[in-house]
Amino acid sequence: MRKLVALLLVLGVATSFGATEILAQEETATGFQVLKEKFIQGDWRFMTPVLICLILGLAFCIERVITLNLATANTDKLLSKIDNRLAEGDLEGAMEVCKSTSGPAASVLYEGLRNVDKGPEGVERAISAYGSVQMGLLEKGLIWIALFIAIAPMLGFMGTVIGMIQAFDNIQAVGDISPTIVAGGIKVALLTTVFGLIVAIILQIFYNYIVSKIDGIVNRMEDASVGLLDVLARNNYFK
Repeated sequence: MRKLVALLLVLGVATSFGATEILAQEETATGFQVLKEKFIQGDWRFMTPVLICLILGLAFCIERVITLNLATANTDKLLSKIDNRLAEGDLEGAMEVCKSTSGPAASVLYEGLRNVDKGPEGVERAISAYGSVQMGLLEKGLIWIALFIAIAPMLGFMGTVIGMIQAFDNIQAVGDISPTIVAGGIKVALLTTVFGLIVAIILQIFYNYIVSKIDGIVNRMEDASVGLLDVLARNNYFK
């Protein structure tokens, strides 16, 4: 009995020492190294589609972020320039100001100025119609980002299910429920789900940022459209 107790104490100390050593190694390793190691441990047949989703999703996200940053314009400053031109009776000059300014707000205001002769109703219709076109351009590519957000966890779950089936096949082939066989198969299977969820989380953060950026641009565009009607009315362009 004493020998058994002594053996258990020795095993406990050895286990504690081994766990401490593993934790120390994990602390020294960077997050990227851990991810790379886990990615290699997973089955490349299921990890590769998840990685492709991440690469393509990030490509669409970066393209949208750059485009939306370029599309952001100071609408107050733009309206002030238009107001100055219209106060001088220079409608063509106001349209040139819109042409020389990048962004959807400037394009919408240009369409409104181009339809001044049709009255306030015509300006409103032109702004509304062209605003819808600009909205479509701003939201271009979002459907693909949403697709990758949805499909990445699905690919991970599929890899997990197939990995579990392979683990049970190994158990059946060996004819014994060995902890090593079970743990190894389940570990590889669950890694695909983990990476699928990580990809979905990363892309979801970018997606929400892009949507909030689009909402901000649309709000400024609507405010600028209302401001244009006030500027035109103040400068007696509506008879």
